[in-house]
Amino acid sequence: MWETRSVQLSVQLPSEIADQAEEAQAADPEFMSRVVLYGLTRRSIYRHLRQKESGISEVDLEAAPPQP
Repeated sequence: MWETRSVQLSVQLPSEIADQAEEAQAADPEFMSRVVLYGLTRRSIYRHLRQKESGISEVDLEAAPPQP
């Protein structure tokens, strides 16, 4: 599959969501890893397609505000 490595993330969440995230992490330690991987994969695919469609460079894509 892929070469992987650990990273430490720190996020600020509303208390209720943070509680749910902690509960999910305790119940299924792999869950948050899968959620983050899913989100980053979607973002990567979206950025790739947007860049390919518009022909803009990666640097310009980073600076551009998100499109609705």
